[in-house]
Amino acid sequence: MGKPTGFMEYERVDARAINPLERINNYHEFHTPLSKEQQQLQGARCMNCGVPFCQSGMEIMGMTSGCPLHNLVPEWNDLVYTGNWEQAYLRLKKTNNFPEFTARVCPALCEAACTCGNWEDAVTCRANEYGIIEHAYEQGFAAAREPRVRTGKKVAVIGSGPAGLAVADQLNKRGHSVTVYERDDRVGGLLMYGIPNMKLEKWVIERKIKIMEAEGVSFITNVNVGKDIKASKLLKEFDRVVLACGAKNPRDIKVPGRDAEGIYFAVDFLKATTKSLLDSELADGNYISAKGKKVVIIGGGDTGNDCVGTAVRHGAASVVQLEMMPKAPESRTADNPWPEWPKVCKTDYGQEEAIALFGHDPRMYQTTVKEFLKDKNGKLTGLVTVKLENGRDEKTGRIQLTEVSGSEQKLEADLVLIAAGFLGTERYIADAFGIKLDARTNVETVQGKYSTNVDNVFTAGDMRRGQSLVVWAIREGREAAREVDESLMGYSYLPVQ
Repeated sequence: MGKPTGFMEYERVDARAINPLERINNYHEFHTPLSKEQQQLQGARCMNCGVPFCQSGMEIMGMTSGCPLHNLVPEWNDLVYTGNWEQAYLRLKKTNNFPEFTARVCPALCEAACTCGNWEDAVTCRANEYGIIEHAYEQGFAAAREPRVRTGKKVAVIGSGPAGLAVADQLNKRGHSVTVYERDDRVGGLLMYGIPNMKLEKWVIERKIKIMEAEGVSFITNVNVGKDIKASKLLKEFDRVVLACGAKNPRDIKVPGRDAEGIYFAVDFLKATTKSLLDSELADGNYISAKGKKVVIIGGGDTGNDCVGTAVRHGAASVVQLEMMPKAPESRTADNPWPEWPKVCKTDYGQEEAIALFGHDPRMYQTTVKEFLKDKNGKLTGLVTVKLENGRDEKTGRIQLTEVSGSEQKLEADLVLIAAGFLGTERYIADAFGIKLDARTNVETVQGKYSTNVDNVFTAGDMRRGQSLVVWAIREGREAAREVDESLMGYSYLPVQ
């Protein structure tokens, strides 16, 4: 694939990011796409590997290596190199329903497993994926294609995040009539309200939803299944129901002072900002403002970083991000060889912006909260942190974090955002359908299956596997759709990879 000597002739060139101090003045995406000529040269760097780990999607040491969707990366890189953009789009769409989303928000597992990356810089797979899908929209390749034949079968999908959308897209292509229910006012789930606009502008979602509607998928918003409409009604009206409601129970920080005014979950902070931005360009003031405030974010993952970037755009006076784990090394260590996912320090866009604005990294490693402080009126004034050190549980051998005695420190804060992850399925939707949950409060299914303990009810995405990546949600949606289709028709030719 590509040019046999391309990886030796051309250096990696990725989409350029706008300067942090410039991009924090708005909520737009901030990468300048490569030109068609640059993309073709980047496609030429693909090495024609004997074993293309980029598309493997394997689990190695508990981490995913390569694309869980098994995207045919070498094939569409070659097609980009030769200028065959329509065929590149068709190969990309064989495995990925929504490259317009993944090209923007996926952490590029394919690039981490690229053979080129074992020796020098990986191929710019994500930038080429972006180029393929956006060119397809420009040229009309991505236009709506309604199924020619309908089966007469009806499927309800509850939740319009990436898993739910993938289920709906696949089953609609098969000819089933699909209705998607979404409790929020806009379709998209975490894509719409969980991911900030500067990572994924919402017109990108709306563009795809319009195509899906033109292809026959129905979307019903502002309906909370299990509360506004009974599960029994859906089970009566539809042949199958697929639950793709996500893992939306935020993990709390239960320490003294938690009831102080000024402490919010990250998901509420991010959702309110995006909704106000879309409704009124923030003019309505219906969001949790960080303007002029001393902000502390508890959690060092992607959601915590999104909070950093959003708080900076609000005009926060300062931003601190607490991370329980030690700082990762700058490069791979001997016990983390390629093609494992690289456990290295990543400075993401929000942290880059905080560094540019405040002059220092906002992250405090191996630190957690011991107490929230409040004034006589109950308003948050700060918090007490404590340092952590690594140890090991003698019985299990697992890493165990313990407090360092005497390491307490006070931090001033007007606003605290808890970005400590999610615990699993919201109980009310599980109870409404009578489905069983496992010990992690995810929907219980047989290993590798998507059917629940309730006849004709299936599940997919974070609701089944726990909090994960968009690419995993899409894969789950595709696999669940095939299982649903087989249960309806007795067989299925829907691909999962």
